[in-house]
Amino acid sequence: MTIRTRMSVLFFGIYSVLLLIFSAVIYFESENYRQKEYKIRLRQEALTAATIIFNKNEISPDLLKLLDKNNVTALNQEEIIIYDLDNKVIYESGSDSPNLKHEILNQIREKKELFWEENNLEMYGIVIKNDKKEYIVLASSVDKYGLEKQRNLALILGFSSLILVCVSAITGWLFARRMLLPIQQMIKKIDKIRASRLNLRLDEGNKSDELEQLSIRFNQMIDRLENAFQTQRSFVSHASHELRTPLTAITGQIQVSLLANDNHTDLKLMIQSVLDDVQQLNKLTNNLLDLTSIDADDTKFKHTLVNVLEIIWQIRTELRKKNPDYQILISLDDSAELMPEVKGNESFLYTALLNLIENGAKFSPNHTVEVKIMIENQALTITFHNEGSVIPATEISQIFEPFKRGSNARNTKGHGVGLSLTRRIVQLHEGQISVVSSEDKGTVFTLLLPK
Repeated sequence: MTIRTRMSVLFFGIYSVLLLIFSAVIYFESENYRQKEYKIRLRQEALTAATIIFNKNEISPDLLKLLDKNNVTALNQEEIIIYDLDNKVIYESGSDSPNLKHEILNQIREKKELFWEENNLEMYGIVIKNDKKEYIVLASSVDKYGLEKQRNLALILGFSSLILVCVSAITGWLFARRMLLPIQQMIKKIDKIRASRLNLRLDEGNKSDELEQLSIRFNQMIDRLENAFQTQRSFVSHASHELRTPLTAITGQIQVSLLANDNHTDLKLMIQSVLDDVQQLNKLTNNLLDLTSIDADDTKFKHTLVNVLEIIWQIRTELRKKNPDYQILISLDDSAELMPEVKGNESFLYTALLNLIENGAKFSPNHTVEVKIMIENQALTITFHNEGSVIPATEISQIFEPFKRGSNARNTKGHGVGLSLTRRIVQLHEGQISVVSSEDKGTVFTLLLPK
């Protein structure tokens, strides 16, 4: 069953039930009012008859019967009966009076007055005292006009309800169609969106109702998908270029070495150059694999308590073995009373810190980088300072993008992947990274990690 059909059926059902309740309330309230009104009329008839019989002795019972029959206010099939204390009839206005059971007469004596219906007759009995004796005066009749009005009311309500139910079914169907029309338009637009047509967007209208809010969220999702596709295309393009360059260089050097009759020293230099290219290629491949694995699913990595200071010292030792001229100065805030520990993935934190420290030493003229650790209750702040070339202000926002390098890195080996990988790792740990570069203060990368 479609949503349109369900909405139509639901609207039809709710409207029908409410209409049925409304009609029933009107009918039964009208019936209740009719009974109350007719009870009052029967009571007046009973009291009038009792007053005439008990207080106007000069009027004979036969005359009273004649008056009852010819009274313009007489009720339809009206009968007046008076019972004495022994339940004997002392007055009867007609010959077809109802026969009452003694149980009903006893109820009238007990309750002093009683109104009920029996065989389409409306009956009212009341206890009246006369000369210290109790009599039961019973008035009965058929409310012909009142019942006719009720039947007419029932026909009007039933016919009107039937018409309104039919109208509600039609309007419910049209209403559901009208309400779901934006969704149908959205479906048509969504069907047109392809990988090659991610520029299409849904109409957001005036951004007031829920469907338009849904369109906004969908467009935002398409924006993210389009950015992801563009990033992927750019990533593949740059990665192919970066991988092709060292592979071409390696291939060329090996071919030259096979064709030439170089001496042992030249051959060794050739092998060393190839080894450098292979190491650069290996580093680029590892960074690309790490970046891809993080972007694929960042929820699978386990977090443990990591001592950042130990990792930095480990990085220092490893870098000094490969590059003895690197100077890595590490300082810890003297006022710190807490351990420099954060909860995160040790392997990824090692990669991020390695990239920042290695870049600081690599881009510094004297290959010196100063690493300062500051500990606070809620966060761990690490700064990486070097005296290298200034990064232009227009390029600072781009150096964290994959394969983007600043103009100050033209003469330095690299691929532009390290900082983008570092930023992604920092985001994975809900941290922040920023950079400030100036002539007088040098370049300072600031890493903020929540404790």
